[in-house]
Amino acid sequence: MSADISSVAKGGDMTKSAVATGQSDTTRERLHTIALSIGPLIAALLIASLILLLMSVDPLAYYGYIVKRGLLSPTGLQATLTGMGPLLLIAAGLIVAFRAGIWNLGGDAQFLLGAVFVAAFAPLLVQIMPVWATLIVSLVIGAVAGAIWSIVPALLRAYQGVNEIITTMMMTFLGISFANVLVKLLFLDPTTTVPQTRTLPVEDRLPRLFDTTVSSGLLIGLAAILIVHFVMARTAFGLKLRIVGANARAAVHAGLPVSALTVTVFALSAGLSGLSGATAILGQYGNVRADWNPAYSLTIVPLVFLARFNGFATIAYVFFFSMLSIGSESAARRMGVPNYFTLVTMAVLLILLAVTEMLDQRRRDRKRV
Repeated sequence: MSADISSVAKGGDMTKSAVATGQSDTTRERLHTIALSIGPLIAALLIASLILLLMSVDPLAYYGYIVKRGLLSPTGLQATLTGMGPLLLIAAGLIVAFRAGIWNLGGDAQFLLGAVFVAAFAPLLVQIMPVWATLIVSLVIGAVAGAIWSIVPALLRAYQGVNEIITTMMMTFLGISFANVLVKLLFLDPTTTVPQTRTLPVEDRLPRLFDTTVSSGLLIGLAAILIVHFVMARTAFGLKLRIVGANARAAVHAGLPVSALTVTVFALSAGLSGLSGATAILGQYGNVRADWNPAYSLTIVPLVFLARFNGFATIAYVFFFSMLSIGSESAARRMGVPNYFTLVTMAVLLILLAVTEMLDQRRRDRKRV
């Protein structure tokens, strides 16, 4: 009897030990994931600080002014929040694509074409439709324009197996040039000397939030990123996309319609990029000038990877980048730093992210052995 009790006690101790070990491994894995997300960002800022020192600029003063202008200033904070709307929509589109194992790198053209068509039609629609209807129709136009521009890469990837990195990059160059042609010829505002589309009046744009200058495009972006997060994590459709992204051949053997899912992913991802362009016009700019290209898409790519495709983490990183962009514009003028220095920081971040992923992959390979 005592032997049985002793064995049961030992079994209970072993179970507790196994549970404790499992919890410890889970905690360690979470800390490792956080380090992979935050580490490259901190390292990129340190390297950027060294570059600033070589330029005889005080890094603490530079970044302090960015925080002061982009976060602590009421006008700067409102500009930061307004800028988040289009960026979140692009991030949502990238999460959909990357989760499905698809590299949609054509977001810049999809964004720009969505913006151009909305800038061309919204000022005309508002003359014959109520403002609320114009805004809804314009958002749809932007999303459809972006989705249409992804048809060729989608079909080539789905049915011919052509690498979408190449096709989406090629379509980006074509799309940016096509957008400029539309602005300078077909959609040109004849009343101005500067080549641009007609301007949507401020009172006909997306409403502001409360008594601020923050565009309600922020709410559209937040809604999109949260919906994408929920769909990818909690729905059967999201599970199918994750299976396709993990192993397309296994998905085929499992009976999933991989080709149809591929086309759908392209349409959703590009549509969100086009919607981002629409939101930028309806909430911020009101028109598109010739040769305008903010190149948001490729800049958001490292942020999405740093967030590990998590919607909530993506919101935090997009907020940080938006603050950095707003604050760096003022810091550049005040401290003599080039306007493109933020892009240099993002380029360093992208390189460090690639190195981090490579080292982490080697670590996982060693653990399997």
